Amino acid sequence: MNEAGSVWPARVAVIGAGTMGIGIAHVFAASGIPTLLVDATPELSVAARDRAIELLARLENAGNVDSGTTATAEQHLSSAPSIADAVRGADLVVEAVLERPDVKLAVYAEIEPAAGEAVIATNTSSIPIAELAAGLQNPGRFLGVHWFVPPLLVPCVEVIRAPSTDQRAVDVVVEALTRLGKSPVVVGDGPGFVANRIQFAMFREAARIVEEGIADPEEIDEVVRSSFGFRLPFFGPFTIADMAGLDIYADIYETLERGLGPGFSAPAVLQEHVGRGELGIKTGRGFLELSQAQADELIDRRNRAYVALAELRQEIES
Repeated sequence: MNEAGSVWPARVAVIGAGTMGIGIAHVFAASGIPTLLVDATPELSVAARDRAIELLARLENAGNVDSGTTATAEQHLSSAPSIADAVRGADLVVEAVLERPDVKLAVYAEIEPAAGEAVIATNTSSIPIAELAAGLQNPGRFLGVHWFVPPLLVPCVEVIRAPSTDQRAVDVVVEALTRLGKSPVVVGDGPGFVANRIQFAMFREAARIVEEGIADPEEIDEVVRSSFGFRLPFFGPFTIADMAGLDIYADIYETLERGLGPGFSAPAVLQEHVGRGELGIKTGRGFLELSQAQADELIDRRNRAYVALAELRQEIES
């Protein structure tokens, strides 16, 4: 809540109207929150607002969002002629410009004098928040909010605080995102945060497999989506490891290290669990602590999920 007692944020400004900026604006405007969208020029801002409504109408016509979503967004989404006009009176400012620190810092220099007490959030997907916060006059109200394409449909938003970020800024952003139906996860700062650090590590290895001639891109895509990728809509890497057995993981790492070098040595935290006999579901404790009843329920849920996903894939691909 803000000081007037209304739901926070009562008004949002989105700076940068590319794919991500438009997508983030969709989330707020489609929820009935007055949202201003601004790009490099007034003309581009108007065009971006029109494009945003067009894209949302396409989602609605395809049945991907509720009927009436476009009308709500159209009523609540406006373009602004300048950054100062967009942020003046806003409770939350979301910056979604080019992934370059110099560009972002130049934008913050325009935002801060006009932003009042607004929380300022960056949608950077890789730049450490502390690095950007160092360029602000008031870094306490600054944090990262990393959305994923398309923001309206993907639940997760990484919320990243710098050491200088006030806890209140984190709290109000998490509360707002949760109310909007998102799944905010507060994570630590660092290059790539969580999602992109993992995602780009996977892509690096996929590219190396192509370079080594072991498989081509089409084959790799099929292996990933039909093997461990098949599990990922339901379980994260630690749950999957606990279900497989951490001792098995440790054995596999030994083989990988022999063939691929020390970059594939078993992580120390894995070795510590194995050394204590904490092997996952089969011993009742691994990275997670699960009773036998919880483990049995998890396996049953896994099996139901895999059957349902196989049917959904067949339906979509037929």
